[in-house]
Amino acid sequence: MGAAYKRSSNNPERILEFDLSAELNHGMAVSNLAYAVAMQLGLDSKLCYELAIAGMLHDIGKLKLTCYINGQECNPLVIEELKYVRMHPTLGYEELKDQGYSDFILESILYHHENYDGSGYPSNKAGEEIPIGARILRVCDVFTALSSDRPYRKAFDRKTVMELMIEEVKNFDMEVFIAFQKVVHNT
Repeated sequence: MGAAYKRSSNNPERILEFDLSAELNHGMAVSNLAYAVAMQLGLDSKLCYELAIAGMLHDIGKLKLTCYINGQECNPLVIEELKYVRMHPTLGYEELKDQGYSDFILESILYHHENYDGSGYPSNKAGEEIPIGARILRVCDVFTALSSDRPYRKAFDRKTVMELMIEEVKNFDMEVFIAFQKVVHNT
C-alpha cells in the first residue's frame, strides 16, 4: 500500500489511536479554519463564533470510542474500527445535546461527515439538507486531517492536500469550498 501506510503483525497501525494532544490540536485547527471560512461566507458573527465552538468539539465522540477500540483484549480488525469510527458524530451529538449547546452547534457536529453528494454518514444527507455549519466543518476537517500526521500515514504537503480535495470535490458544497480556498490561499 505504499510507504505512507505500513503495517506489521507485531505492531499493527490503527485507524483510531487516540492521542488527546493530537485531537486537541486538530480541533483547534478545524475551529480556526471554520471560523475564517464562515466569515468569508459572510455568516452572522454569532454563527461564526458558534462554528468555532463546533470545530473544537466536532470529534468529541471519539472519546467514547476509546473504550470500544482500546479496551478490547485483542487488536481489532481495521474494518471493525471503521464501523466504530463512523459512530463518533452521533456519539458526540448525544454527549453534548443536554449541555446547553445550540442546535446549530449540535447539528454541525452531528452531520460533519455528510458529503454533499449524499455519500456520507450518519444520515446520507445531500446538498442543502446538510446544515451549513456541517458543510463548513466537512471541508475544514478534511483539510486539517490531510495536513496532519496520522497513525497510518504522514501529513501531505499543502499542494497535495489541495489536489486530493479537488479530486473529491463532489463531497463539498462548492460555495463553501471556494470560500475555503480563498481563506487557505490567503494564509
